[in-house]
Amino acid sequence: MGTPDFSVPSLEALIDHGYRVVGVVTQPDRPRGRKRELTPPPVKRAAEGRGIPVFQPEKLRDPEAIRTVLAMEPDLVVTAAYGQIVPQAILDGPRHGCINVHASLLPKYRGGAPIHRAVIDGEKETGITIMKMVPELDAGDILTQRAIPIDERDHAGSLHDKLSRLGAELLIETLPALLSGRIQPIPQNEDLATYAPNIRREDEWIDWSQPARKVYDHVRGLHPWPVASTTWRGTPLKIWWVEWSDSASDRSPGTVIAAGREGIEVAAGQGTVRITELQPAGKKPMKAGEFLRGRRMSVGERLGQR
Repeated sequence: MGTPDFSVPSLEALIDHGYRVVGVVTQPDRPRGRKRELTPPPVKRAAEGRGIPVFQPEKLRDPEAIRTVLAMEPDLVVTAAYGQIVPQAILDGPRHGCINVHASLLPKYRGGAPIHRAVIDGEKETGITIMKMVPELDAGDILTQRAIPIDERDHAGSLHDKLSRLGAELLIETLPALLSGRIQPIPQNEDLATYAPNIRREDEWIDWSQPARKVYDHVRGLHPWPVASTTWRGTPLKIWWVEWSDSASDRSPGTVIAAGREGIEVAAGQGTVRITELQPAGKKPMKAGEFLRGRRMSVGERLGQR
């Protein structure tokens, strides 16, 4: 059970290592892009390319959907970023249970956006947890874990790719011991639990009163999707990439200090931020120098005013 690109390496690893995948459960096709064309999830494309039956229930908890899944008679259900709550009837069905490939070191960052939130929070490491599934959100016993560092230049996209590969590797390493009963699950420490809710539109807005390093982490934590945002002269402006400096500035947060070919220097709560890539409304992403060739941005203007 999985839906986005993150899930694909785990599916392919199961197939490549000889496990018989009797079916794939994924989200329904959704409209995508400006033309709103109906688009299949990445996991569906991967499964169909391997000749595996695909089931796309709108609501997995519907009785008919539950019957369809259980009729496949799975010995084990593996989920990876599926996107729906798995009902108890399915959790109780397979003789080896249901396990989940989760992109954090549980109990930290339970929820739907652990990769984004870890980068936004400036974490130095994250990882993969293979866990037993329970009805509560990402609260099941831990089977295995592996940590990796978050590089200074990592963003949500690069970390996503690293973790999706690591998840597949750890899943394959975990399965033999799980299926033979040689793993002793470890309960999560509820006192250490933190949460990573899905990114909302209001989470995208840059708070220029934050220190420059926090602004940098915010931007890279939303790159390349859904992308951080601010405003200029009352219109939205997506900020794709920035650099940061702890050099002091006496200007109010959000004030443009300089604007030229190398970027747009903006005062933060502490230090400064140089915008190097951005996207005006209705246009494609572009370098700051290209943006400024067709627009005049004056020193002293304020970003982020709505």
